[in-house]
Amino acid sequence: MAPYRVLISDKLGADGVALFESADDVDVDIRPGLSEDELCDCIGDYDALVIRSGSKVTDRVIEAADRLRVIGRAGVGIDNVDVDAATRRGIIVMNTPEANTTATAEHALALLLASARDVVAAHNNVAGGGWDRSSFTGTELRGKVLGVIGFGRVGRAVAARALAFDMTVMAYDPFVSERVARDAKVELADLDEVLAAADFLTLHTSLSDETRNLINAERLAVMKPTATVVNAARGGLVDAAATAAALDEGRLRAVAIDVFAEEPPPADHPLVGHPKVIHTPHLGASTTEAQRGVAIEIAEQVLDALRDARITNSVNLAFAPGLDFARANTFITLASKMGRLQAAMAEGQIESVELELYAEDAEDLMRPVAAGLLKGLLDAAMPDTVNFINAPLVARDHGLKISRSVGLGRPDYVNQITCRVQWEDGERTVSGAVFAEDRGRIVQISGYRFEADPTGTVLLMLNDDVPGVVGAVGNVLGQYHINIAEWRLGRDIGRHEALSFINLDSEPDEEVLESLRTLDAVTKATIIRL
Repeated sequence: MAPYRVLISDKLGADGVALFESADDVDVDIRPGLSEDELCDCIGDYDALVIRSGSKVTDRVIEAADRLRVIGRAGVGIDNVDVDAATRRGIIVMNTPEANTTATAEHALALLLASARDVVAAHNNVAGGGWDRSSFTGTELRGKVLGVIGFGRVGRAVAARALAFDMTVMAYDPFVSERVARDAKVELADLDEVLAAADFLTLHTSLSDETRNLINAERLAVMKPTATVVNAARGGLVDAAATAAALDEGRLRAVAIDVFAEEPPPADHPLVGHPKVIHTPHLGASTTEAQRGVAIEIAEQVLDALRDARITNSVNLAFAPGLDFARANTFITLASKMGRLQAAMAEGQIESVELELYAEDAEDLMRPVAAGLLKGLLDAAMPDTVNFINAPLVARDHGLKISRSVGLGRPDYVNQITCRVQWEDGERTVSGAVFAEDRGRIVQISGYRFEADPTGTVLLMLNDDVPGVVGAVGNVLGQYHINIAEWRLGRDIGRHEALSFINLDSEPDEEVLESLRTLDAVTKATIIRL
């Protein structure tokens, strides 16, 4: 058999390269710095592509990859890979999510310590010939409160180290259970509670529409004027202008950042060069050990995948042999949309999930469908982290209890998915069904039954089941030029209530929702993005 051909198109650690070069069944080419056109021209000759952050694996590149089986990203972020295009072509995309954990956690702590003791300013003073000890009176970590936003791998590693400094640690993470926090000796609290209590705040959450500018003027106003903000996660989490204003006005003691929304940052960035800011050029994973670990891990993973030995840290889904990809994808997509619905509607922290699947090939479908459901549940909070392969593990790590069953009970539809989630004071059931031509539809939310298309922008509305509601809601949406694409309604005749599932052509802002909520018959109105 001809050897597997591997292209390394970014700089990779020597130990990882050595693993490829020493493999008898592999021919490896190292060609860093290829443009998209150059990558398109050559990628058709390779079975595997190994990248870091420099190479852009676009839909064009994947379309030209006639024999490509594996894309290996040495690192965590995969925003430079068109994962959907790769999945459509059956190409495995994998990353190395754990190798950088210690390095990133230690760098966050280094920034925190340097900021607490004014290390950079004091160093510069001595380097310039000064000895101004009185200007650099710092603050101790002992007895202080560390607020951790995002309690995943890195957040937990930072918390464990902070406890060794006798700090009190509070964490905010909507997908972490009290049990997980208790085991880590950390107090779980709401975001505002963490912000108000924190002497030091460290960010370890992913970047999404929900978390962009998480630290903004409104939230900075909640914090102590003696607090310090540390960001070694994603640059877009912090509103730079609002943070600079808080520093200038004495409403924030200091900031320490390793990441920027645009890298390198522009010369007029409001935090670069600020006297109360410590900044480093995205060094979180830049240790000898981390770089070596990332290189070795991705080399081992790619070689295993090429040899059909095992698939590790795949960010897209591996299917059971013989499973119809198109059919499975319809079930997985529907389950993921159901998970997003449940997450958006939950009235508390989801503690347990029950999944029931009814289909002729339910046994083969169950694992990917469960992964799709869990990905949907977790997606809003951690879009850069969770994927179809790691969703069950991430859910388990966050203390989410999961049960699965195949073909129990008597379903309303031949191909049906039912998901029940529970929180402390309640529960909700959502069911979906797959119809002919691979159409996935939501068919039940709690006691309300209808057939709705779970795509795009959805207005979910609970209202009294009385005449005139449809006209009144239509008038409000019309006044704001919001077009209704489809309106599905389920009724609870006994309670005289109705639940509307309304697909919209554009997303209304908060003013529109407030106008809807002022209608006498409307009890709730929520926008969900599916």
